[in-house]
Amino acid sequence: MSDMAGPAGGDEARPRADGPGGVREHGPIGAGGSPAPAREHGPITAGGSRPGPQRNGEAVSRFIERFAAVLTEAGIPRMPARVFAALLASDSGRLTAAELAAQLQASPAAVSGGVRYLIGVGMARREGEPGSRRHHYRVPDNVWDEVISSRDRLMARWTAVLREGIGLLGADTPAGARMIESVQYFEFVSAELPRVAARWQEHKAALDGKAVRDS
Repeated sequence: MSDMAGPAGGDEARPRADGPGGVREHGPIGAGGSPAPAREHGPITAGGSRPGPQRNGEAVSRFIERFAAVLTEAGIPRMPARVFAALLASDSGRLTAAELAAQLQASPAAVSGGVRYLIGVGMARREGEPGSRRHHYRVPDNVWDEVISSRDRLMARWTAVLREGIGLLGADTPAGARMIESVQYFEFVSAELPRVAARWQEHKAALDGKAVRDS
């Protein structure tokens, strides 16, 4: 008999996603033969808490690859981009190298190179477990501040080199004028970034306070 045959009682076989957690794509058959509405959360555990939302694993994997592609277009190498997207899409924000390799269907060496790149640019951190040799990798809470800060440092290097070009080409030449405007732009943006970061912290605090009041 085929493994796809339904159980006794006439229930039809239901497709399942092969992603993390083995989440069903369709719920049980309800009255009248139509699928019952899917639950957003799993059953309540003995401790009274829910294990978290059930998700379509294949859809999550497609999202990770789409987001990684966008990051790659922005200049991040493909494997680090995939690792970062997988970490960001996990509820805990932290995964082991083995979990990353399984989710991304990548070799341990590829994952190792990906996390090493992310740690170097401040987009991931490595954490150990007491009494264990295993390490978790996680997204820092202030990850976008880290990204912007790295861009700010990059603009500072561009500005220094452009200043050399101005001296070489002459400030009164068309080429020198373009470089002067570039320096002015980078210096303006760099000076504004701390103010933008401070405004974001104020805005975030207001959003957090509203969420607490509404809960």
